[in-house]
Amino acid sequence: MTNCEICGGVGLVRVISPAGQWVSRACECQQMQREERRLAAAHIPERYRHYDLDGYEIIRGADSSLGRAHLTARTFVEAYPVDTAGKGLLFTGSIGVGKTHLAVGVLRRLVRDRGVKGLFCDYRELLKNIQNSYNPQVSTTELELLKPVFAAEVLVLDDLGAQKPNEWVWDTVALILNTRYNDKQTTIITTNYPDLPAGGGGLSDPERAAREQTLGDRIGDRMRSRLAEMCVRVEMKGEDFRQTVKRARFG
Repeated sequence: MTNCEICGGVGLVRVISPAGQWVSRACECQQMQREERRLAAAHIPERYRHYDLDGYEIIRGADSSLGRAHLTARTFVEAYPVDTAGKGLLFTGSIGVGKTHLAVGVLRRLVRDRGVKGLFCDYRELLKNIQNSYNPQVSTTELELLKPVFAAEVLVLDDLGAQKPNEWVWDTVALILNTRYNDKQTTIITTNYPDLPAGGGGLSDPERAAREQTLGDRIGDRMRSRLAEMCVRVEMKGEDFRQTVKRARFG
């Protein structure tokens, strides 16, 4: 590894201040290293590492909601943290419309430009790890797994509702969301389920099975109501972008 050509590896450079005095400030190489450390600490998966707001492309003829979602994400970054007042974003929509891309893009921009301590969590993987912590042969405890989730200044919770619901899942979701709500921490969420209340009452079993499930079905109406207080809903409509690109390439 070679030393920086500007600072020689010491991390500081001498510049003239607006008052006309020589002062020391951090070299750009040090700033970049700090940025890389913050991004690494956010645990963004390698698959999503390149996702950025500038790289979000909207295919010609795509639903107008995608453009509005992109604009909302950019506006949110510009407004954070003063005008967002602790609120986050809830990206809803079918698979492949770019929800995770925008959520990660917001997280990356806030980490890079605002110096926030962020964290990416896959909802299903988080619950799986928490369940695994109950195994006496595993040294990691539930509290140790949840501590960074509670502490993150900005948390991306990806694919909310993906885990089959039961009482334990609902209680765990309630613990995470209520803790962050009470601490006024910013939470950015993606989900494939429409932001609608639980339903199915009065339907037969076959009818209930055929009905499209909602976010209320997956996390419970109480937590769905909590999300309405925590996040601005960003609805995204359209075809699976990944399948559209594949057809364009190979069709």
